[in-house]
Amino acid sequence: MSSERMTIGRLAAAAGVNVETVRYYQRRGLMPEPGKPQSGVRTYGSPALARLLFIRRAQPLGFSLDEIQELLELQGGGACSRTLQLTEAKLIDIRLRLAELRRLESELLKLVGDCQRAPSAASCPTLDFLDNAR
Repeated sequence: MSSERMTIGRLAAAAGVNVETVRYYQRRGLMPEPGKPQSGVRTYGSPALARLLFIRRAQPLGFSLDEIQELLELQGGGACSRTLQLTEAKLIDIRLRLAELRRLESELLKLVGDCQRAPSAASCPTLDFLDNAR
């Protein structure tokens, strides 16, 4: 990352996001909005790009924007401890979602098998299941 100043459009392009995403992050307090100089064009430096890339890397790991805000604010000696807590909680959440996805996979596999074995003139097992599932 260079020390070059960038417009919001160049900042967004460098991070692979839309300009409106940067503006949204600014409204949410995730990204600072630089002051408007006399020239009228706000510019951003490498710290803004680094912050935007931090946000972009945290999202695919499942961190919410509120959690990302907290991670961005963590500094000093307690930072690693709190980061560990947030990351462990995210891992537990992901494991629970994986278990739910495995359960859904098993249920869908059963429905696929039921449909494959159903006589062509019979009613559809998946539709029957959906009609009667309560």
